[in-house]
Amino acid sequence: MTTVEHRPSDTLATPLTLECGQTLPNRLMKAALSEGLGTASHAPDARLERLYAQWGSGGYGLVVTGNVMVDRMHIGEPGNVVIEDDRDLDALTRWADAFKTGASAADARPSIWMQLNHPGRQANPLATRARPVAPSAIASSVPGLPVPEALTSEQIEDIVDRFATAAVVAETAGFDGVQIHGAHGYLVSQFLSPSANKRDDAWGGDLEGRMRFPLAVVRAIRAAVSPGFAVGIKLNSADFQKGGFSEEESRLVVERLVHEHIDLIEISGGSYESPAMMGLSHKAAPDSTSQREAYFLDYAREVRLAAGAVPLAVTGGFRTRSAMTLAVESSDCDVVGLGRPAAVATDAGHALIRDEVDRLESPRITLGLPKRYAPLKALDGALDLQWHTDQLHLIGAGGEPDPQRPVWRTAVTTLRRNGFDAFRSRRGGTAATDDTSRKFQVERVVGKYVANPLVRGLTGAGVQVKLMTDIETVGRKSALTRRVPVSAKFDETGAWIISQHGTRSGWGANITADPRVRLRVGDRWRSGIAEFVHGDDVAVRARSFANNAVLGRLVGATFAALATTPVSVRVTFD
Repeated sequence: MTTVEHRPSDTLATPLTLECGQTLPNRLMKAALSEGLGTASHAPDARLERLYAQWGSGGYGLVVTGNVMVDRMHIGEPGNVVIEDDRDLDALTRWADAFKTGASAADARPSIWMQLNHPGRQANPLATRARPVAPSAIASSVPGLPVPEALTSEQIEDIVDRFATAAVVAETAGFDGVQIHGAHGYLVSQFLSPSANKRDDAWGGDLEGRMRFPLAVVRAIRAAVSPGFAVGIKLNSADFQKGGFSEEESRLVVERLVHEHIDLIEISGGSYESPAMMGLSHKAAPDSTSQREAYFLDYAREVRLAAGAVPLAVTGGFRTRSAMTLAVESSDCDVVGLGRPAAVATDAGHALIRDEVDRLESPRITLGLPKRYAPLKALDGALDLQWHTDQLHLIGAGGEPDPQRPVWRTAVTTLRRNGFDAFRSRRGGTAATDDTSRKFQVERVVGKYVANPLVRGLTGAGVQVKLMTDIETVGRKSALTRRVPVSAKFDETGAWIISQHGTRSGWGANITADPRVRLRVGDRWRSGIAEFVHGDDVAVRARSFANNAVLGRLVGATFAALATTPVSVRVTFD
């Protein structure tokens, strides 16, 4: 009797046939990675073609694109591709064709699905200049994101139609399917989450009402596309937030989805408030290598029965071929999703199937801060995501990934791409061109994405900066408490602070509507009344904040360089 040695890659190379009739040649999926490679008018160009030609030949059974938005007024970040109609059909067709050209040498052609998304309250207002929308007017805890506007029923139905329209255009362009992004805190998961969806109409309330939106999106797409076009969904196992979407609710949603002719359910979890999808909120099981690698495999194992015959994909944390093989052989999942490793090695699929590697390498990008600076750890997640996005941009430009890329370069591109680049003019020419507006925009970016999070993190870590404190105002639209870092000079009866944008700043507009404020004085809070002192010399006031003369001049010069129409504010304590 001859003993045949089992090869781990044999299992990963097993084909998988979906309900729509498509056959995936193997069990490896290049999961969605937001590329940020769209043009100023939100169309794909040659950079995406270069990138997906490489992934097409990378040895994956399925490749899912980064999130394509369905409304150009609400995007997640600058560089998102948007489909509202067929205006960019030729460019979208070239994108799909480039993938197929790259895949032409494969024994069996992999499929390419387009991920469709609406960011909801996670929309980037700097990139859209529009107030985000959401199921309810409840703000995300992500720094810099405003309170969203609650959607009307008519607006919700319009968004459902937008998903269907985008799916039809994707099919016409040559994509093999679409994946609805229902995870990571975007609009679909906002509807599912009881902490984000407080509606009392048919689109909210109990789970039956909260799942109405994702079910409506699935049904609208399925009714609009051909039977052989795949429809999948990416679903959170949980939000990993108190009062949020739970694993039990997620299982019930899966039970409903299996009746909607879904071809694949991808399991992920968390949001950008609690980024479990990057392993930052995951409590690893100490006794299992596969569990330590795959963040959501435990949940997939539990939901297997609810999914029935619908294939499950698990993305997040897989690194070794043995763990991937065990997950598929044990039927915990049917497809293994690879995200960040595919940004560093576009041919990771081939390397695994051909037994060329036992482990995929994907650097963990971190600032390396000590434990006492834990509140600043959220910056690590943002830098990690951006570092891998930088790799995609290098490939799209015709270069190679750079595993040694320094973190400081990523920090610069993060600020530029998500801040300054957001103000480039788009088709229609709506960007401001005057110097005052530019200064206002630049300073808002620096404040929201660098200064404010940094000061919050230092304060949370117990580091007190003498001139830095927090002001608490009442939102003029939301009626919710708004707290932001400010510089202040205290005296016996109150304090001087400066509104760098005058009455145009968020908290400046708040005190115009309601002058009652609270200021943090050391470790305690004091209440008072704030008023603008328009006749005060702001430059002199700014210099007075610093005892050192040289530092005072530097403060004044910096203030003058960045500020638009700054106004001194006097707070008189009760």
